[in-house]
Amino acid sequence: MKTDKKLRVSAIKNGTVIDHIPAKNLFKVISILGLEKMKNHITFGTNLESQKLGNKAIIKMSDKFFAENEINKIALVAPEASLSIIKNYQLVNKHAVVVPKTVVGIVKCVNPKCISNHEEITTRFQVIPNGEEIELKCHYCEKITDQDNMKIL
Repeated sequence: MKTDKKLRVSAIKNGTVIDHIPAKNLFKVISILGLEKMKNHITFGTNLESQKLGNKAIIKMSDKFFAENEINKIALVAPEASLSIIKNYQLVNKHAVVVPKTVVGIVKCVNPKCISNHEEITTRFQVIPNGEEIELKCHYCEKITDQDNMKIL
């Protein structure tokens, strides 16, 4: 007799769940948010089934709520992601991340000759949707950076 087994992960009292992260980008999200340095309880899973993405990843963080600039970072590497805000074990807000039209001070230009890499200038990029991927066009040198080559500050 075959029985289905499911892994159960404990609920969080207060915190954030980031869902619908492309499985290949899980560790990028962990890195850009600096989660490896946090002391909060963090649970993540990867290569989970998803009708939307095929394979997805998920991150659950206790006692962490994200600022707008952190959400923008998530949107750059996981534009399909959704955030669920949990308070007192209850879902109080769920929304998809929104990819901003411009990105300021979050990404480094990949062009080594760009003025933003040599002067005290805040980086600025125009976001260019490219199907499921995102590309950034530097405001200063107009170099296009694809999602795989983005260097998040």
